[in-house]
Amino acid sequence: MNDTASRTRIGDSIRIPRTAARIGVARRDITPPVGIRAKNWGPADWERSEGAHRPFTLTALAVIGGDGRPRVLLAVDGTWWRRVADERGVRGTILDALGLEPDQLMVSLSHTHAGAVLCAADAHLPGGELIPGYLESLAAAGVAAGRDALDGARPGLIEWTSGRCTLAADRELDVDGRALVGYNPGAPADDTVMIGRLSVGGEVRATLVNYACHPTTLAWQNREVSPDYVGAMRDIVERETGAPCLFVQGASGELAPREQYTGDVGVADRHGRSLGHAVLAALDALPAPGEQLTLEGVVESGAPLAIWAGAPAEAGDAAAGSLTSVELTLRDLPTLDELAEEWKDIDPRSREERLGRARNLREGYIDGPTVQHPVWAWRWGDAVLVAHPGEAYSRLQTTLRARFPDTPILVMNLTNGPGFVYLPTRDAYDRGAYQAWQTPLAPGALDALEQHAVSVVAGLLGR
Repeated sequence: MNDTASRTRIGDSIRIPRTAARIGVARRDITPPVGIRAKNWGPADWERSEGAHRPFTLTALAVIGGDGRPRVLLAVDGTWWRRVADERGVRGTILDALGLEPDQLMVSLSHTHAGAVLCAADAHLPGGELIPGYLESLAAAGVAAGRDALDGARPGLIEWTSGRCTLAADRELDVDGRALVGYNPGAPADDTVMIGRLSVGGEVRATLVNYACHPTTLAWQNREVSPDYVGAMRDIVERETGAPCLFVQGASGELAPREQYTGDVGVADRHGRSLGHAVLAALDALPAPGEQLTLEGVVESGAPLAIWAGAPAEAGDAAAGSLTSVELTLRDLPTLDELAEEWKDIDPRSREERLGRARNLREGYIDGPTVQHPVWAWRWGDAVLVAHPGEAYSRLQTTLRARFPDTPILVMNLTNGPGFVYLPTRDAYDRGAYQAWQTPLAPGALDALEQHAVSVVAGLLGR
């Protein structure tokens, strides 16, 4: 018998991390209008969407813990912010309307690459005339859902668990010395799914899913807006649980599906079912809401049988939050003219896409040799959420979870702003990976963010 088993006593329980808080959930449909600009890929020879594969949603989760301060998470089906002004406009409207401080709101984009372009500066381009109105409707949806979630908050529980899903794969492939963005079968990938089950009075009210994988299944061949794999995942989880499912993108800078860059929406749905079944498997391993497995006693049969059964469990209501920033160094940046010269021989559509992204990344974020990169962190009972606007590599989440193994930690890319930039590992720069030459940040940015996040989490946990 091992040491752990020898220490087990009648009445011992298997701890389930949990959060006691007032919780509220509300949703709005934010499906982009047909005809909106949805050109997110250089090779695309079209610019306006021609329909919707699945609905887009904005789901608000309001959590009011022991410190009495409401915190609102908005899980949004959306691409990515191209300009700081657009993000600030949407989030600022929501903050003002809900009466929240900047540290109390996280607006987290799923990062689908088959959604509407979120850039009001593109209003002069085909389909762009619909973007300003869509941004206004996005803000209005955030206000309405956030208010409903806050008004409907009731005492409840969030119970935390994790699962595994092999959808995500490393996407840094070297072919004959050239760094490509595609499935690398020789590299490992983080397959962790973090899950929160929210219940009120024993009834499941929502499921929160945090997974790191680029929604890049659908590409330039697809002319419909789509939440990508997130849509089918959400559908299967909601059908089984009877409650809304919120998805927040993890630290997925170098992670994506093996099979991607297709126009076949069936592939995106297959990917979503893969993740959805992983979520349901993890949920089904939990006892009933509010309970944890307890060793009740022994029944003598042909063998002595240990009887584990669900029993009521306590939950902590500790709550805290912070909004901090970490100083990151910029690399020597080429001018836009130098980039245009460097890319002069590639397809003109792809060149313009690259130049536009480079221009937007710099505006409103870069002012001097360093930048202040914001980090939001919330403690909800036994769990901690860490969020930032960039696209960090998965090492950010694996590092935090290794440092705090007994604490469920949800790491969220693409949340709030500014700083919509990649944070790659140092060796990604050495390999000449796309994420390394695209980012304005110098090697070491990910290291600095990791160290800062470890310190922030330790502070929230009182360690």
